[in-house]
Parts: sequence; C-alpha cells; structure tokens
Amino acid sequence: MDNASTRGMAEFVSGLQYERIPAEVRERLKLLILDALGCALYGAELEWCAILRRTLADKDDSCTVWGTRQRMSAAHAALVNGTQVQSFELDDVHRAGVLHVGAVVLPALLAVAELRRGLGGREFLAAAAAGYEVGPRVGLCMGPEHIGQGWHSGATVGVFAAAAAASRGLRLSAEKCVHALGIGGTQSAGLMAAQYGAMVKRMHAGRASQSGLYGALLAEQGFTGIENVFEAEYGGFCTTFSRSQDRFRLAELTAGLGATWQTMGVALKFYACVGSNHTTLDALRALQAKHRFAAQDVERIVVHGSQVTADHVGWKYEPKGMTSAQLNLPFCVATLLLEGDCFVEQFKPGAETDARRIALAERVSVLADPAITARGAKHRHAVRVEVQLKGGKQLEAAQDAPRGSDEQFAGTADIVAKFEKLASRALPASRVAELRDAVLGLEELRDAGQLAALLAQ
Repeated sequence: MDNASTRGMAEFVSGLQYERIPAEVRERLKLLILDALGCALYGAELEWCAILRRTLADKDDSCTVWGTRQRMSAAHAALVNGTQVQSFELDDVHRAGVLHVGAVVLPALLAVAELRRGLGGREFLAAAAAGYEVGPRVGLCMGPEHIGQGWHSGATVGVFAAAAAASRGLRLSAEKCVHALGIGGTQSAGLMAAQYGAMVKRMHAGRASQSGLYGALLAEQGFTGIENVFEAEYGGFCTTFSRSQDRFRLAELTAGLGATWQTMGVALKFYACVGSNHTTLDALRALQAKHRFAAQDVERIVVHGSQVTADHVGWKYEPKGMTSAQLNLPFCVATLLLEGDCFVEQFKPGAETDARRIALAERVSVLADPAITARGAKHRHAVRVEVQLKGGKQLEAAQDAPRGSDEQFAGTADIVAKFEKLASRALPASRVAELRDAVLGLEELRDAGQLAALLAQ
C-alpha cells in the first residue's frame, strides 16, 4: 500500500519526545495553550455553548466541561470544550494552514489526560506538539482552495490534529496512529455556509476534536481505519476534498517534520472576529493614528485582498446573528471605526443589529486582488486598504500580517493579560492565577489532568 505520507506522520507522532522539541517551541506552545483555555472559559456561558451542554448532558461524568461545574463523557466534553474555544472568534489560527489549532487539539488531549491519569506535563506538551504540527501540515497540503471551495477547514483538517494529539497522549504505536488518522479522516466534515449566522459554525471545532478523540480511542482497541487516508486515489481525503488528483501537495504532510516547527506559525487574535479581518483592522488603526479621522469622516473604504479573503469575509452583511457579525469584514470595519475596538465588549447581544454599524458597513467594499492571491497561502490575509474621506482626501495602507501573527507575535505580558481578562468571566481571580501558573509551568506537573480540575468552577 502506498501510504508513505500517512505512515510518516504517524511515526512522527508516535516517536515525538519532549526532549526533541526545541525550547522556543515548548515556550510558544505553553502560551498558545494558555490563550486557548482563556478563550474556552470566556465561552462557557455563551448561549450556543449552554444549549450544547444541556443537549448533551449524560450520566457519564468522566471529564470536565471547562468553566462550569458540569461533567460529561470524554467524547461529549471534547465536543463542548472545542466549541467553547471557538465560541467567540478569539482563538488562534495558523494562517497558511487555515486551521484553529488549539480548539481541536486541547479538548481531545485533556480528555485523554482525565481518562488516563498520570500523563505528566512533559508528555502532555509532547502530545500537544504532535497535534500542533500535524494539523497545519494537512492544511498546507490542501491549500487555501480548500476553504475557497466551501469546506470549513477547522472542521475538516482539524480531525487530524486532534487524532495526532490524542494518539500521542495515549502513547499509541505508529501502526495504531495510522489507524487513528484514518478513523479521524473519514469523519471530516464542515460547511462554510455556517458562517452566515448559524450557531453550528462554533461547533465545528468541537466536532473535529471529538472525531479525533474517537479515532485514537478506537485505534487503541484495535479498530482499523483507512490506512492510506491521504494517498487513496479514490475516496481519499486529498482527492475527495480537492475534487482532483493534483490540486493538493502530499509532500507538505511530512516536509520538515521535527525540523521546521509549524507551531511557531500559529497566530493569536486580539480582535473578537475571524482572522481574515485582522489585517484590515490593523491597517485602519495605523491610518487613524497617523491621520486622526473618525467614522463620520469616512466616505467609503475599499479593501483589496486575496480571493479567499473576498469570498470568506467580503460578502454583503445581513444581520442574521452574532456569527455573521464577527465573520463579516465590512461590519467589523464599521465596529472598529464606531466603537474604537473590535473585542468582546463590542459584540454584546444586540450588536449584530446596530443600525449605525450596518449603515457604515454599506460603504465598505472588499475586492479580490489577483496579485495578492498569487502570493500564496502564507500571504492570504495581506490587504491594501483605501480610505476616501469626505472632502476628497485619499488614504492608503498595506498590511501583510496582523498583530499577534508569527511575524509579529505578541509578548508574554499581552497574552497573559488577554487570558486573565477572558478567564475571569468564568473563574475567580485566585483560580485564574493558579491555572495561568500551571500552564506556564507545565513541565513541572506530575499529572496534566490537574489542568482540568483548575478549569472547573
């Protein structure tokens, strides 16, 4: 069987040791974990997360639902916790791989840590690294065309990140890792039409995390999956989701494994909206700082971006729910200009129907620029923003990468401050501090399952 790529990834996952992970990658990973947990805690009481918890409540209390007193089966906890991480467009993103990594990796891995107590902090970090490395590589293999065709990559690609992390957490052999990836891959699903207002968009990451966890747990027991899940010419992940035999790059799956660390390419968000919007918001903030204009001074704004940006976030805004408000670039531009920021305070219930924002959003256009598109996946968020002010003055700014990206990664103090602000919505200050210190000192934990206890109310 031709499954060199699948087997190569499985061997990496199975053999990855803490000591082989560079110190800078381990330190970055701890900050990424901290950020993801803060996002989840903020989401604990959001309407869509509460509905999910009520619906999935069961008698199995194996695992913690973060930021609550509730416990559920491992599979249901992974689904809910992953939804909470992705619940308010606050969590990380690997831009080139088009994947929210923490939302799919950590719920599955922490479920494993609760099920199999005694998984030490170093082993936990190694397992997390396996997921943070595998997931983006699948995204790089598929390219931005994957999301352009209407698949929500966080859901489709995310199953592999979750399966890899859970497999390493369970200490599966390479052979069983192959099957875990194959079981996860056949569960891949997620439609981008969910971005236009549906609550289900928030659930995609949780479902992917759950699917990856199922893959690892089933493979552990000898259940078999698609052994050539990436390579299969008929019905394989790559051929099926690309609708082709060649619009994907299998070499990306194993390129640089153990040498080039994709974890360092994961960006953090400092706006509560989809990652495709952040470069435009940063460009506008820079223009405002230099030219001192306000919302009422704006005649119109034109954003030139990649084809993916235009398709993903450039559509005409309609107030169909908070999801569409946070996904739509014109609405987020209006939010920044009118409210002074685009974070959680600006998206309280009712914000999505704000007549002032809707009116200003009508004056914002998003156009695909072939030159930006041609720069490839790593530059898919690059924009050139043109602002025409009333009176005729024209302003322009270009932004290649947003604040918090791998090129402009945030300082530890800023990441901790974001975590503390978000986590305080669900936990008292003393618990927030305990959780912060436990994550930043993960290597010292004898049992990573202690994190789950700190995440409970």
